[in-house]
Amino acid sequence: MEYKVKIDAFEGPLDLLLHLINQLEIDIYDIPMAEITEQYLVYIHTMKELELDVASEYLVMAATLLAIKSKMLLPKQEVDVIEEDENFPEEDPRDDLVEKLLEYRKYKEAAQELKQLEQNRSQIFTKPPSDLSDYVKEIDTDKINLDVSIYDMLGALNKLLRRKKLQKPLSTKITRQEISIEKRMDEILELLPQTSERKNFESLFPIPDKEHIVVTFLAILELMKRHEIIVEQEQNFGEIFVARKGENESGSY
Repeated sequence: MEYKVKIDAFEGPLDLLLHLINQLEIDIYDIPMAEITEQYLVYIHTMKELELDVASEYLVMAATLLAIKSKMLLPKQEVDVIEEDENFPEEDPRDDLVEKLLEYRKYKEAAQELKQLEQNRSQIFTKPPSDLSDYVKEIDTDKINLDVSIYDMLGALNKLLRRKKLQKPLSTKITRQEISIEKRMDEILELLPQTSERKNFESLFPIPDKEHIVVTFLAILELMKRHEIIVEQEQNFGEIFVARKGENESGSY
């Protein structure tokens, strides 16, 4: 029993032609028909020698290439050259083939892009949303303390400056700093009661002086870093409150 193998190396004759054009580095707009036809026939004969099935469309393309090659080898008649209008040049027998190759290449590149998108999408795994209603019921919204980040603190400082109308250019006069950050830290701790009572963030800035506000702000950040105060915010973009931290308390920073 004769054993035959069929290998679909190419998706069709146009695919084979594009492969040969790329391999031989041929300009698709100026295809040397003699060379491309010879290489194409070599592939067809090789398939037959290996007893591989050759689809009829490959043979049709081979006949088409031979026909185009023959037309290009025919000498031009002098009458045709004289009657030829400059505005209507003689039709190139390769035009129809080039148009088909360009159209096929466009769709092939689009198919490759879609295949790549499919591969990327296959790496993404999804699941239906879970029902978290049972967990929501257990949350006491009155006791929520959102974490306060440095961005929240900067936003609160910016709001404070706007309210006190201190968003003005700094004075060109250089003055000596009259209060240190360490001293301001001690003053803030004295302002905060020992109990869990909280104070509004803006209440810690009683003096409407930009230098004093900056020192106070840096002092608050240092106290947060040392875990000596608790800074809380009950909702996003809401008011910020400051409290002194007790020995057994843990707060949001």
